[in-house]
Amino acid sequence: MTTPTAYPPARLLTARLGAFVGDVREAVGRGLAPDVTAYLVGERLAPHLGAADLLTPGQCEGDPDRYRQHVLHAEPDGSFSIVALVWLPGQRTAIHDHVSWCVTGVHEGEEHERRYRLVPDGPGSRLIAVEDVVNPRGAVCGFAPPGDIHRVWNACGTKAISIHVYGADIARLGSSVRRVYELPTADGR
Repeated sequence: MTTPTAYPPARLLTARLGAFVGDVREAVGRGLAPDVTAYLVGERLAPHLGAADLLTPGQCEGDPDRYRQHVLHAEPDGSFSIVALVWLPGQRTAIHDHVSWCVTGVHEGEEHERRYRLVPDGPGSRLIAVEDVVNPRGAVCGFAPPGDIHRVWNACGTKAISIHVYGADIARLGSSVRRVYELPTADGR
């Protein structure tokens, strides 16, 4: 799954985003378990969501063909990255999982998410949809592999922007996606 990616120079960090980078650095630097780290990062992300001074105008630009990823920060030691995903109406991901723990927060609009579980099915496997979630502006969620299979989309008539923090160097990897699933689903979705 590829998405257009923008890599801004560090000087394009807003003061608010710079402060958030410091907060994430402190939480990640504790060296705790991935799920605990995700929880701590989520606590630090929530107060910034919806703030007009978090992103520059360029970091809010979408792409008409697919959702767009703006890498906002990649920690030099590779321990975390912060990206903004910009979703125009109708844009979606494939069903996928991730390379590391992740925290997401909706900055603008809302995102729809379908979460899946992978279950054995004879000689293969299939996906079962286990939960549908609508994440409004200000919503924060976090997860750590395994058990992080989902699809995300913008079902609204306006742009949506979400902030994602990953426990990996997304600038180097290019994406947070570990695997895309094209297996049959129990519900056909």
